[in-house]
Amino acid sequence: MNDMPASGPIDGVNVQVPNVARIYDYLLGGKDNYAADRDAAERLLAVAPETAATVRENRAFLRRAVRLLAAEGVRQFVDIGAGLPTQANVHEVAREIAPDTRVVYVDNDPVVVAHGRALLTDSPQVTVLEGDLRRPVDIFADPALRALIDLDRPVAVLMLAVLHFVTDDQDPASIVRRVRELLPPGSALILSHVTSEGNRAEAASTAKNVYDHATASIALRTRPEILAFFEGFELEEPGLVYAPEWRPDGTEPIASPPEASFLFAGVGRR
Repeated sequence: MNDMPASGPIDGVNVQVPNVARIYDYLLGGKDNYAADRDAAERLLAVAPETAATVRENRAFLRRAVRLLAAEGVRQFVDIGAGLPTQANVHEVAREIAPDTRVVYVDNDPVVVAHGRALLTDSPQVTVLEGDLRRPVDIFADPALRALIDLDRPVAVLMLAVLHFVTDDQDPASIVRRVRELLPPGSALILSHVTSEGNRAEAASTAKNVYDHATASIALRTRPEILAFFEGFELEEPGLVYAPEWRPDGTEPIASPPEASFLFAGVGRR
């Protein structure tokens, strides 16, 4: 596995602390991670070996959801908490259907943002912003976002495997509600979130301990709590289900049982 630049502080970031985006990158088989990230990921796999399959299923859900919305005419996507660019990014998936699609990637990690910008310099109508999910008004007011995204036309907002990094005292429901208020009719919310339910709840709880020592801890939530994030949206069929159950297309292996992924996923339209 190739390493990112030599360990030590980079632009004020301590790479000795595991980073959630780089842990995710490692679990997807990526190379944009440091030793601390790989060590944390291996600890995670030791207590919950299905985690690698879960992140792949999350990525597969992204592909299916983006294809659906692109086929339904959505041409603007904002991916909040996007992490590092990897295979089958939002703009690549959407442009298979609609080459004129515009995409804004948002992340709060300056190293992730800088790396994303470097990798996507040759991608027209795509930009990467540094922004905090907890301040959605600032994200949507950013001039770089406004240069690409017309908020008078439908926008699909992705919040994939990111809201569980927002603690209850930070009021994630109000964050999603504010995003919804910023979106015009015809827009969509693509959301996935780890859960404390299902037959892998104990493994999920154990895995949470790994993230407690990373750049962000995880808040495990029940299906009703996750479903509440879709207030004001009408869920596309089949509703909020385990990620492998959301419109499987036969191109990805399905976890058996599906709840082994310990990840709920859904798409809402407003």
